[in-house]
Amino acid sequence: MQQRECKKYLNCFKLDNTRQVQNGICLVVTKTMFEIGRGEFMITIKDNIIKLDFHEETLHCDIYADGTKWTWQHNYQPYFKYNGKDVLFSEAKNVSHKRYDTGIGFGLVSHYENFEQVPELCFETYIWIELSTGDVHFEWIPITEPASGMDEVVWPGAMDFMCDSEDWYTLLNWGQGLLIPNGWETTLGKVPFDGRMCTEGSYMPWFSQIKDRNGYIAICEQPEDAGYRAAHESGEAQTSVGMVLYKSLGSMRYRRTLLYHFEKDCDYNTICKFYRNYTKEQGTFHTLREKAARADVEKLVGSMFVHAGIKTLVQPESRFFDPEAPEKNNHLTPFAVRTKQIRNCYEKLGIKKLYLHLDGWGDPGYDNEHPDYLPACIEAGGWEGMKELCDTIHDCGYVFGIHDQYRDYYFRASTYDESSAIHLEDGSIPSHANWAGGNQTYLCATQAPYYVKRNFLELAAHDIKLDCAYLDVFTCNEPDECFEPHHKMTRKECLEFRSRCFAYLLSQNILSSSEEVADWSVANLVFCHYAPYDFMMRRLEEPKQGIPVPLFNLVYHDCVIIPWMMEKHENEDYMLYALINGGAPYFDRNGAYNGTDGAFGAGSDFTEEEQKKRCEQVASLHEHVAYSELVSHRILDKTGLRQQSTFADGTCVEVDFSKGTYKITVNG
Repeated sequence: MQQRECKKYLNCFKLDNTRQVQNGICLVVTKTMFEIGRGEFMITIKDNIIKLDFHEETLHCDIYADGTKWTWQHNYQPYFKYNGKDVLFSEAKNVSHKRYDTGIGFGLVSHYENFEQVPELCFETYIWIELSTGDVHFEWIPITEPASGMDEVVWPGAMDFMCDSEDWYTLLNWGQGLLIPNGWETTLGKVPFDGRMCTEGSYMPWFSQIKDRNGYIAICEQPEDAGYRAAHESGEAQTSVGMVLYKSLGSMRYRRTLLYHFEKDCDYNTICKFYRNYTKEQGTFHTLREKAARADVEKLVGSMFVHAGIKTLVQPESRFFDPEAPEKNNHLTPFAVRTKQIRNCYEKLGIKKLYLHLDGWGDPGYDNEHPDYLPACIEAGGWEGMKELCDTIHDCGYVFGIHDQYRDYYFRASTYDESSAIHLEDGSIPSHANWAGGNQTYLCATQAPYYVKRNFLELAAHDIKLDCAYLDVFTCNEPDECFEPHHKMTRKECLEFRSRCFAYLLSQNILSSSEEVADWSVANLVFCHYAPYDFMMRRLEEPKQGIPVPLFNLVYHDCVIIPWMMEKHENEDYMLYALINGGAPYFDRNGAYNGTDGAFGAGSDFTEEEQKKRCEQVASLHEHVAYSELVSHRILDKTGLRQQSTFADGTCVEVDFSKGTYKITVNG
């Protein structure tokens, strides 16, 4: 028999004549009561927007916000994983609940201990309402826990979102942004990195659901150790999405906090603007104009992007190695050829602003032997050839940047030392041979800033004057943790070390870039390789998993420069996505690995002149709005094929993806 508090009533928490100011409105909180006798705890704030019911038997929450009810799915039971097995919160032999109030809010503390499978485990949950805002906070708090075995906590629950209505939809930060209406005909596939936050699967650490213009946003405040799980079946009248809290360095270790904010008469724009303001309150919001005070951002604004390479060398153990066609494995383009290409862009095509992103410039070849990538590729012309290319770029008034890598740690690197690698909890190191360089592990991010400084000082010593640098995968892949005693590292610390690498580049007036975008990187990231919609990373024949909407840009457009794919396919012109997002254009984009990362070798059959004209339109718009907030985005029809964006300076862009047309109205 579980031991529970069973008093008829706990003491009433009474706040007679207590006044709170919210959005300029003075509210009176009159009384709050916890009732247990009927098997239910009830927390009520009268004359305010929030009421919360906690059900003792099911451990479920009902939240009423401005009269709209939000409740967890009926079949959900709060649980955690221990040694790979699900353990319900309700399996605790001792469970108690008590009210708890402070000067900022009040709520319910639930205490759980004496689990049969994990007798030493004790934890609490605290669900409380912030009086000044009406926001609901969920906290999971470890009191004592086993030395190992705790894997994850699945709490709070996913909302019951069943309704056959297109006016009910879910927002996921998968890539640039995804809106899934209830009833959408395509099944949601596997989210990259299992929905872990701080990755391609979750650029920002939140999700949202809106029903009949009433919605909530759920923000995870420790995203480095968290993720979400989402599911939608073809034609189903709901999408399920809920939080997962992961262990850190082998245990849950510390308090996890989640904020649920509720909005009335809202849409996805409202949700994004709330989050934009939230980041400003947290001190993590940094605009391009702020970064322009640290480095010359302006030289990249309005530029066309060119992605090209020098040397490719595919090792025999790599998954990309083709033993049947060895000529496909390796190729070399001399620096002189790229120099000629730049002169052609300037002299023949008359391109005014251009950025060259150069892959494979190091002697080992693309994705080989990092972080020991120097010298410049000898076969391609060595340091002299690279310097000539660099000088030519600058003579044309263009911008030069290089691909580099400080996570993938190749066994062939000349200074490879296993002790510098990421070590897992069991003392082993992870390894694979996915990329061209073959066998590799991961460099512990504690070491990365030192390697960055070492290599970039060497580049400067050879008079290679870089404008930009791309540090691969930092903003796409999950943060690492490391158990090696000499450089033990949490995931949060990993992100801090990655950010230090970007900060070092900016200190050298080198604009920082990485593969995609991520909320944590905004402080020191100037631009990226791309921040595409999820469907752009899959083959053309695959249907869209929802309506693409620019959630990231609605928050951060004026903080990061994003280049966009410019391919035109049979049924869709990607140029329109560049326009609707006010981004920069790719004039030439040669993916390092065909068939991955959106590089499917189709849709680029334009002449140089045709491509130039397309890019000029996009670059001109980008030059106009790069520093402007994306104020609003609208879906103009049920299919999502007609969309409209409005920027802070009044510029308006309207596109029709079905017709391949667009209209730009510039204000000023």
